[in-house]
Amino acid sequence: MGILQLFTLLGALGMFLYGMNLMSSGLQKASGDRLRNFLSAMTSNPFKGVMTGLGITSVIQSSSATTVMVVSFVNAGLLSLSQAIGVIMGANIGTTVTAWLVSWLGFKSDISILAVPLMALGFLFSNSKKNQRQNIGELIVGFCLLFLGLSFMKESVPDLNETPQVLDFVKTWSNYGFGSVLIFLAFGTVLTLVLQSSSATMAITLIMLSMGWIPFDMACAMVLGENIGTTITANIAASVGNTLAKRAAMSHTIFNVFGVCWALLFFEPFLALVGSVIELFGLPNPAAEGFVVTASAAPSGTAALYGLSMLHTLFNTFNTFILIWFIRYIERAVTCIIKMPKNQEDEAFKLKYISAGPLATPELATAQAFDEIVNFAQASRKGLGYVRSAIAEKDADAFEELRTKLVGNEENSDKMEYEIAAFLNALSAGDISTSTSVRVKAMYKIIGELESLGDSGEAISRILSRRNIHRKSFDDATIKKLQDMTDAVDAAYAAMLHNLEAAHNGTLTDITNAYNAEERINRLRSNLRDAEIEELENDGRNYQTSVYYMDILNALERMGDFIINISQDLKRAYGVK
Repeated sequence: MGILQLFTLLGALGMFLYGMNLMSSGLQKASGDRLRNFLSAMTSNPFKGVMTGLGITSVIQSSSATTVMVVSFVNAGLLSLSQAIGVIMGANIGTTVTAWLVSWLGFKSDISILAVPLMALGFLFSNSKKNQRQNIGELIVGFCLLFLGLSFMKESVPDLNETPQVLDFVKTWSNYGFGSVLIFLAFGTVLTLVLQSSSATMAITLIMLSMGWIPFDMACAMVLGENIGTTITANIAASVGNTLAKRAAMSHTIFNVFGVCWALLFFEPFLALVGSVIELFGLPNPAAEGFVVTASAAPSGTAALYGLSMLHTLFNTFNTFILIWFIRYIERAVTCIIKMPKNQEDEAFKLKYISAGPLATPELATAQAFDEIVNFAQASRKGLGYVRSAIAEKDADAFEELRTKLVGNEENSDKMEYEIAAFLNALSAGDISTSTSVRVKAMYKIIGELESLGDSGEAISRILSRRNIHRKSFDDATIKKLQDMTDAVDAAYAAMLHNLEAAHNGTLTDITNAYNAEERINRLRSNLRDAEIEELENDGRNYQTSVYYMDILNALERMGDFIINISQDLKRAYGVK
């Protein structure tokens, strides 16, 4: 095999992988909102979870992407561990669609003949002014590159029949009985770990089988190994996540390893079953003794390719139907294997939804970012509770404790803004649709406003500290006025959170509630300020105390401004009138 031929093979593999990623990206962007809505249908019902995982993976053509996404959702608390296990089972079945596409279109139909003309169509779509057509164009180009890459891989693979010594060496590894099965299983596992794509490994296995390099049973062993190798992606994603995320990834490993164990235990009967199913299609049994794939015998090649795809499908389907009844036992097993750190449950005010890192599916990762922003807003609202308590607190030690909480709240809001912004930066670096890009820009503005709310709470604590240093205090009537103002700001928080969640669910139609809350804050601030000035002039009220009071009123009013800005950002990003 010459150097040029080797680089051609590697380039063809790169084209195949790039085409698959491009096709997946185009599919996600073309149906991003619909996919996000579909994800919301995940339920505690295991069968619905399986169907959800199957559907998503069939669409985005990547079980690894689905599994990483599920791990992140568990890390975020959007899915329980038992729900995640069901979705992962479905993802394993969904990934078999790729094998059927490759074996049917890539081998039995020369789709590469149509790929180049289709590229022209994809180019025209990608240059359209309409965003949706651009996404469809990307999908078409990715589809074409995938099958062109597969075609080049087939052409660049050397014909070992011309070098019988090499062919004999390869076949030697098939002469160790069950030991050969284990060798090819390990080879499939390692190849998938290196390529980080079970679909690419499956394509290589189909090529090796179609070229007559390896017999059918050894190709089946490679497919079983691929199911172990594909679990590494989820474990990498979970390595920086919380304990629940690690457990979800571990459950994927247990699921596939258990399946490989029973498949090895019943290896020959399982292959016989696959062969019997293929015979129902009128093709020779690829698992029969003496079966050989030859270029001159089309039925034998078709039977082998379909047989391998059928084994992949039956393996994952049977494994799912066996283990779906034992989800709670898998949950217990991973809970015993991966213990919860004693201090993890006590951690407060931290990222919940994106601590497992950016996903390989940016269109879907925007949902995580938005969930984190809602979490940020809820944490910010708790800070307002500290402000309310600090205003009314007359005990010096208790006030100091509340002041410390407000300072910590401000520091944590800075950290949350930074970490969410870092996630959004990684998200923006991916290939996202125009509508998603607009929403990401709105998210940047929103986290800035939320960070400013944290600053305001800390600023109020400083005002109260200066008041205490100068030995001033508020009477009960003044405290009541400030608490009324705080209640008005809290109502604005409630309206803002409602709008955030409505925007996330696609049900935001107007932000009248936010405007009403802001108007109430402004009106109340003006009335209280005017009343205070009048009392200062007529009743001889202490000027310094009045200044502290007015400063807090103004700080609370500014919090209202930050809050209304968030709803207005949502209005612009989601096209609300």
